[in-house]
Amino acid sequence: MRRMENLIGLVLLGGLLVSAATVLGGGVIFLWRHGSSPVHYRVFRGEPSDLRTLAGIWADATRPSGRGIIQLGLMLLVAVQVVRVGLTGTLFLLNRDAKFVVITLMVLALLSYALFFAGR
Repeated sequence: MRRMENLIGLVLLGGLLVSAATVLGGGVIFLWRHGSSPVHYRVFRGEPSDLRTLAGIWADATRPSGRGIIQLGLMLLVAVQVVRVGLTGTLFLLNRDAKFVVITLMVLALLSYALFFAGR
């Protein structure tokens, strides 16, 4: 059980560091290309439509686009939490704690719904 808890901690730490490095790298690229562009505060422009899907984020990140890399880093941060919930469910399953396995599966189902279907 202790090894599983250590694994969950390492996944969280590693995922956070990879995500932060990805966002930082994307921020540097974005500022390098657009840092001197004037900002128009009177007009709100949300994220472009290509950065609202996983395929669009991946396409922009491989170009490399600063915004796409930042979005990829944020998606990695969310993915780390999904992996953490899955590992926690596995830990509860190994401990034969049925109540917490069910709760973890419900959380995983809600996360999956929110990630893939809620924005449509």
